[in-house]
Amino acid sequence: MEKIAQLADRTIIRISGSDAVHFLQNLVTCEIEELREGDLTFGALLTPQGKILFEFFCKKTNDGLLFDLSSEAAEDFQKRMTFYKLRADVQIGMEPDLKVFVAWGAPPNGADQDPRSGGSVGRFYAPSAETNATADDWHKHRIMLGLPELGRDFQSGEVFPHDVNMDQFENCGVAFTKGCYVGQEVVSRMRHRGTARKRFVILESAEEFPETGTALKADGRAIGTMGSASNVSGTSSAARKSLPASKYSGASWSARFIRSTQRYTRTARCCMMRAGWGSRPRWAYIGASRP
Repeated sequence: MEKIAQLADRTIIRISGSDAVHFLQNLVTCEIEELREGDLTFGALLTPQGKILFEFFCKKTNDGLLFDLSSEAAEDFQKRMTFYKLRADVQIGMEPDLKVFVAWGAPPNGADQDPRSGGSVGRFYAPSAETNATADDWHKHRIMLGLPELGRDFQSGEVFPHDVNMDQFENCGVAFTKGCYVGQEVVSRMRHRGTARKRFVILESAEEFPETGTALKADGRAIGTMGSASNVSGTSSAARKSLPASKYSGASWSARFIRSTQRYTRTARCCMMRAGWGSRPRWAYIGASRP
């Protein structure tokens, strides 16, 4: 069934002008020059040290580019872009009449495909739209898709793009074939040396999860940090083979690391956590023992 929700905590900023595309191409992680009118991409603006300051969706229109980002970050993003533009012919302004809507299940015609989701999620911008779901419903679905979000799973200036799997998306996130942008040297070095040490993974447990930001431990060793969590019920890919000495504990929560592709249905709590991992991303579910 199609679900549509308004994300009231998102703001639209328009960047336009004859120099806008070139200006942005040299600043952000995603490809801007190759966008065609109507294309939607996902990317970030980094610190010079390569950490994520802002993450956003960017849509090219006939009169500029729309940036969809957290309302809490919107004013700072506008100031940062104004700082960078110098004498370039670039105009930057809020679009208060445009609201952000997300659709999943069966995204409606006219919705732009979320480039991270493989076609299962759409986003669109309009003054108003009919909805049948809430923002909380969307975040439950987002967590099940394994899509971390700045402000909910990690904070500005805290992580590298590799830490939040931005290097794993096709045609968005981090463009490794484009030229220089802010923080590019660090990001490229991490890719070529394989030095990414953290990844987001999906957790599942029948027990209560600790609060966001709680350090998770295994045998007394810190192995990750709790991200956002939600109660969910549904079908998921999960592992049947548990690894030795893989009992995770954090506050009152515990679960075993499990990995496979067998499908099952159950009611559980699902969340995101950031875990120390190694250079290769390995998506996994972590959960209580399976029948």
